[in-house]
Amino acid sequence: MTSEPHRRAIGSLRAVALDAPDIDLLATFYEQLAGWRRVPGDDEDDWITIYSGDGWRIGLQRATDHVPPHWPDQDRPQQAHLDFRVPDIDAAAERAQQLGASLLRRNERWHTLADPAGHPFDLCVNTGDPRTTLMGVMLDCPDAKEDGAQPVMFQQVEQYTAPRWPDPAYPQQIHLDVTVQDVDAAERAALDIGATRLDGAGPNWRVYADPAGKPFCLVWMV
Repeated sequence: MTSEPHRRAIGSLRAVALDAPDIDLLATFYEQLAGWRRVPGDDEDDWITIYSGDGWRIGLQRATDHVPPHWPDQDRPQQAHLDFRVPDIDAAAERAQQLGASLLRRNERWHTLADPAGHPFDLCVNTGDPRTTLMGVMLDCPDAKEDGAQPVMFQQVEQYTAPRWPDPAYPQQIHLDVTVQDVDAAERAALDIGATRLDGAGPNWRVYADPAGKPFCLVWMV
C-alpha cells in the first residue's frame, strides 16, 4: 500500500472572519450567546476580533453591501457555518432568538439558526458540558472527499455556488486568515495546490481563492 507524502503546512489558522453590515451588533450577539470577548486593541472601523476563550479567533469584517445568505438556497449560499455545542438545544435556540437570531430548522440532535447578519449556525446537543462552545467551522464545497482535519470540516453540497470576490452579485460570507512566515514562499505553495491569486492586498495580507472559490488571506507580521 502507498500513501501520498505528508505536505508541510503552509501556515496556521489565525482567524475565521464573517462579513456583516453591523459588526458591533454581531459582536454583541456572539458575546451574549457564547460568552466570547472582544480582543482589546484589535478593533478598527471595519474589523472586530472576538475570542472564544478556547483557541478560536473570530473576525467580524464590515461589509456595507453585504447580501446575507438564504439557506439552504444555493442561489444565495451560506458557504460555511459555525457548529456550537450546547447542553440543551431547545433552551439555547430560544436564547439565541431572544438575542436576535432567526430559527431556520429544528432537528433531533441540532437546530439551525441564522445570526443577526444572516449567517447560519448550528446548535448541537452536548449534554456533558454546561458551556456553549465552538465545535468547529464547516465549509461548503463541491467535493468533500479530501476532508480536512478537525476542527475545520468540509460539507459536500449539491449545485454548489462559489463566491466571486469582490463581485457583490456573488458575495463572500466568510473567509479564513492564515498566518505565514514567508508570504512569497507560502503563495507559491498555495498556488501549487490549487489556489488562485485574487486582486486584493494590503501591507500585511494578500487575497486568494481556494479550489472551491472561497477567498482566504495569507497574513504576516510587519
